[in-house]
Amino acid sequence: MKDNSIKSKLMRYMDAGFPIIYINTFEEDKADDLIRSVSRGREVYEWNGTCGYMDFQTKAPMMEDCSLEYMLDQHRTVDTLDRQAIVLKDVTPFFEDSKGVVNPENARVVSKLKGMARMINQGMADATILIIARTIVIPPELDNYITILEMEPLSDAEIRDVIRTFISDNRMRMVREELIEEMAMAFKGLTEFEINNLLALSYAQDGELTRSDLKLIFDQKQQMIRKSGILEMIPLKETIDDIGGLENLKTWFRRKAKVYKNLNKAEAFGVDMPKGVLIAGISGCGKSLTAKAATSLFEVPLLRLDMGRLMGKYVGESEENMRKATALAEAISPCVLWIDEIEKAFAGIGGTGGGAEVTTRLFGNFLTWMQEKRSPVFVVATANDVTKLPPELLRKGRFDEIFYVGLPKKGERRRIFEIHIQKRRPQDLAAIDLNELAAKTEGFSGADIEGVIKDAIESAFADDKDRIQTQDVLTAIRNTHSLSEIMKEDLDRLAKIYETGNFKNASK
Repeated sequence: MKDNSIKSKLMRYMDAGFPIIYINTFEEDKADDLIRSVSRGREVYEWNGTCGYMDFQTKAPMMEDCSLEYMLDQHRTVDTLDRQAIVLKDVTPFFEDSKGVVNPENARVVSKLKGMARMINQGMADATILIIARTIVIPPELDNYITILEMEPLSDAEIRDVIRTFISDNRMRMVREELIEEMAMAFKGLTEFEINNLLALSYAQDGELTRSDLKLIFDQKQQMIRKSGILEMIPLKETIDDIGGLENLKTWFRRKAKVYKNLNKAEAFGVDMPKGVLIAGISGCGKSLTAKAATSLFEVPLLRLDMGRLMGKYVGESEENMRKATALAEAISPCVLWIDEIEKAFAGIGGTGGGAEVTTRLFGNFLTWMQEKRSPVFVVATANDVTKLPPELLRKGRFDEIFYVGLPKKGERRRIFEIHIQKRRPQDLAAIDLNELAAKTEGFSGADIEGVIKDAIESAFADDKDRIQTQDVLTAIRNTHSLSEIMKEDLDRLAKIYETGNFKNASK
C-alpha cells in the first residue's frame, strides 16, 4: 500500500521534479522539520521577511536586509540552482498582483520564480522551491508550476503523545488516561506549540493537569475563531428543555448526541459518522433555538458560518474563504457548524454573471465537502423556504435527515408559554391559566408567544402591578398580529410543500 503521509508525498514530489511546492500550514517549525527530513544532500537556503537571506539548517543570516528579489537572483542560473531547495516564507504579499494590485517589484519576483520553475520543469536543474504560508495566494503566472501540500493538524495519537511527553518531562504524578483522552479531543485543531504552551500554563497554575484546564483550551479555540474573521463561536445558554414541542426532532438529536459523544465505540459497532441535519420551516418557530440547544446535548463548541463573510472582492477569494472555514471547523472538531438561512447563501445558483458564478462554485465546494468530510463536524443548516434551495442540497446523503418545523400545536404552545413565564416570572406561573392562553393563540409562532409574554410583563410593570395574571397575557394576545395573519399565503404555500415533500415533521 502506498504511504500517503505528508513526508512521503513531499519526497515523491521532490524526486519527481515538481518545481514549486506550496506547503499550507500554520506551523513553520513543523514544516522546517519536515523539509530537513527529506532534503537528502540538497543545499537548503531560506528567505523570510524577518531575517532575509539565511542558511536554512543553521538559521544563520547570509545577507542581512536582503530583498526577496535579490535572493532569487542568486539562484537563477542552472549552476546556482542545481541540487538545491529554496525555502520561502512571508512571500504571499508579493503575489498580490493576482488580486488587482499593480506593483513592479511583485511582478519581477513572480517573473523570476516562473523562470526558475521552468528550468526545474524542463529538467535543467534538480531543485525544488518550497513556499511555506498559512494562506494560499497563487499568481496566475505560477498556477501551472505550483503543487499545494496541506499539512494536516496533529492526529489524536500525536496529541496524546505530546501530552504524555509533557507529563514525563515535568515528572508529574500519574494523570488518568480518561483525562488524557478528554484533553486530546479538546486540543484538536491546535498546533504542537499551542498545546505545549497551554499545558505549561495549566501546570504553572497548580502543578497538575485537571479537568478545569479544559476551559483554557476552549478559550484558545475561541481565539482561533476570532482571528479567522469567517466563523463565529456562539456561547451556549439554551438547553433542549428550552424548546417547547418538536418532540420528534428532540428525540432524533438525543440519539445523534449519544453517537457523537461515543464516536469510537459507535464506529467500531459499524455506525456511520453523523453528517448533519437540515431544519426547514416557518420563521420564528424555533429553528435557530434548536440548533443552539442541540449543541448543548453534543457538549461541543457551536460555530456559526456567516456566508456573507465568505464573499470576497478578488478572484478566487470567496472559494479560498470557504476552504479556510471548513478546514478550521475540521481542525476544531468535534463541533457543530451552524449555517442559518442557507437558502440566502446559495441564491442565484446556476445563474449568469460574476456573482452567480462565484455562488455556484461556492455551492459546489460546499457539496463536495459535505459528501467527503470524515471529521466530526456536525452541520446544522436552517432554511425558511426550501423552494429556494438547489435540489442537489436536498438529495439523499447530503444530510442525515431533513425536518420540517411548522406553527406550534396547542400542547406545544402551552409548553412555550410555560417556558417563557418560568424564565421571567416563575412566582406567577401557578396562577396563570396556560390552557386558556394556548387556546387563544392558534396560528401564533414561538417567537409570537415570547413577544406576548414580554409585552404582558412590561405592561404589568408600567401599571405598578406586583405580578402578571392571565388577563394581562390575554390583553397582550389581542394586541398581537400573529405570523399566520401577516404571512398567511406564504405559510399555506410552504405547508403544502412540506407536507407533500420528503420532510419529517419535527412535531409529534
